[in-house]
Amino acid sequence: MMNGLTIETVLLQILVLFVMAKVSGLVCERIGIPPVIGEILAGTIVANTLLFQWLSLDLGMSLFEVLSELGVIFLLFAVGLETPFSELRKVGRTATLVACLGVVVPFIAGLSLIIGLGHSTNEALFIGAAMVATSVGITARVIKDLDLTRSIESRVIIGAAVIDDVLGMIVLAIVVGIAEGGRTGIIDIGLVTLTALLFVLLVIFFGSIVIPKARERANGRRPNGPIDDSTVCVRKRKFAVSPLPIAIIVCLALSFAAAHVGLAAIIGAFLAGMVFAEFKDKWPCEEDFRPINAFLVPFFFLFVGMMVDLSSFSEVFVLAVVITLIAVATKYIGCGLGSIKLGKGSANIIGVGMVPRGEVGIIVATIGLTMKVVPPSMFSVVVFMSMATTIVAPFLLTWAFRRKYGICPEDPGEVQEHGLRI
Repeated sequence: MMNGLTIETVLLQILVLFVMAKVSGLVCERIGIPPVIGEILAGTIVANTLLFQWLSLDLGMSLFEVLSELGVIFLLFAVGLETPFSELRKVGRTATLVACLGVVVPFIAGLSLIIGLGHSTNEALFIGAAMVATSVGITARVIKDLDLTRSIESRVIIGAAVIDDVLGMIVLAIVVGIAEGGRTGIIDIGLVTLTALLFVLLVIFFGSIVIPKARERANGRRPNGPIDDSTVCVRKRKFAVSPLPIAIIVCLALSFAAAHVGLAAIIGAFLAGMVFAEFKDKWPCEEDFRPINAFLVPFFFLFVGMMVDLSSFSEVFVLAVVITLIAVATKYIGCGLGSIKLGKGSANIIGVGMVPRGEVGIIVATIGLTMKVVPPSMFSVVVFMSMATTIVAPFLLTWAFRRKYGICPEDPGEVQEHGLRI
């Protein structure tokens, strides 16, 4: 028994919710909308219809809270796997400026708006943080479909997104620390900021410098000459361990460490992914993680949908539209200004390409809701903003690319000729 539920009921809950998430995701994908939108809508339907009582979810959702937490931890680990520390050194000044302005402008705008409406500072901090990070997966898909991956704008967007993710995690770490402390004095904010930065920098230091150097030394000690068959057999047995268990251990360990020092667990998961990304050549584990994420991640978005109260949403619909417009405008202006030296056409593309918030903004709002800092009505606002920016971004980006380049060239090299150095 679990919260008064039998195992049959629990299995039925998992079955129905998982099927609904996958079916709604496939339907959305067929009509050109990101699958996560369908998964959130499925959760919203369950929570606001008789299905909620039929599935006995009113007796407790602790199981789905755990599945949701694990889902978002492994999701952020997977995002980190695509962002090795070494990539941070390759992005140029333009990408760095785009990322910084794309974080500062939306955060200040969101913070100022919510405080101006009379809400608490902690609530305003979470809303501002939810408007910061870019979900570049949607943009990357559009760029790939248009066969423009080699264009200067594409490289700036992807490079800026790498830095954007790191900055977004630092902002979230600071906001969570301030909210947990319950104080917003300058000294308190400074201490929280220092703790967050030290944690991130320590992980980056060990992940990008200490561990790679130790690995090089270990490789240098290995004999380069001929090796007899017995030695080969020993080596094969020594390195026959799958990288998946090691990846999970690193992910959970850093997630625990982040939570232990008062930061969000997903920050540790994201940094763990970045650490493990440095070893992709020897220990590739992206393919191993896909089936795990295919099962767990939908429960996070289902849980997000189940937190949306449609009865209270009508009261904040106007605010949701206003925040969505501000989210689009501030990202477009901030990132556009950061890339203006590339020309108005390129700045237009980059500004639009950084607009989608997707799952990142929702994750921030979910943490705020769990900490009881963000009320359900404001949570619904952030979910609306994240979904709206995710849906509208592909159409805007396609329009921006075609406005500059006209009909997409068959040879990506034709676009490269128009590019500038980052």
